[in-house]
Amino acid sequence: MLLQQREQELQTLRCAQDEWVHAISHDLRAPLRHVLSFGPMIAELLQAQPVAAEELADAREFLQIMSQSARRMGGMLDGLLQLSRANRHVMQWQPVDIGGMLQRLQSDLSRRADVQGRAIEWQWPAQYPPVRADAQLLEQALQAVLCNAVKFTRKVATARIAVTVELHADQGWTLSIADNGSGFDSLRAGKLFGIFQRMHKDSEFEGVGTGLALVRAICRRHGGEAVIEARPGEGCVVSLHWPGGLVRGLA
Repeated sequence: MLLQQREQELQTLRCAQDEWVHAISHDLRAPLRHVLSFGPMIAELLQAQPVAAEELADAREFLQIMSQSARRMGGMLDGLLQLSRANRHVMQWQPVDIGGMLQRLQSDLSRRADVQGRAIEWQWPAQYPPVRADAQLLEQALQAVLCNAVKFTRKVATARIAVTVELHADQGWTLSIADNGSGFDSLRAGKLFGIFQRMHKDSEFEGVGTGLALVRAICRRHGGEAVIEARPGEGCVVSLHWPGGLVRGLA
């Protein structure tokens, strides 16, 4: 009886959280659309009035900041919504070919306009562990980590992204994705899994700080965990620890 009560309380809390996230992700979009719509209109009106050059320049700067802030808010809302969906997602357990999934994600990344022409060296393990997981969630987690690796190696002449797999005695495994990018102070690594937590300014690297929160949430839904290690200027390593109980044959 006590267990059922606790489960009911937990379900109630989840519903309340979902409602909160839904309100933020949807209701706030109306004023956001207004900001994005009226900004260009204000700019057009200012151009038609005899405004002093200095005031006009300031007005345009303010409008630019308003537009950037609104777009950033939109990205933050999208991140919250994606995180909420991952937490509410009904798990569909199935055999997953991690190697094939990673190769597809790398191929998709290589076709992006901001990646084409860059020198990126990819390293892959010879073998991957068979695993049962929710393919949709696992792909979202791997995509987020690979996108980060590509993004934060943008400023190095040759990016190196290495995927390694370590099998454990309990039949669990750890998949790590290492890069030689900008890195950060490892003492602050734990904060990166929080929502909207970032180590870099927007002027350095774009983002809103929900990617790693999504990665950790997905790992925990599978009974695993995600950790990150880094050093400033020496890149970072994101590791997904998978429990042994989920490793199965792919046949």
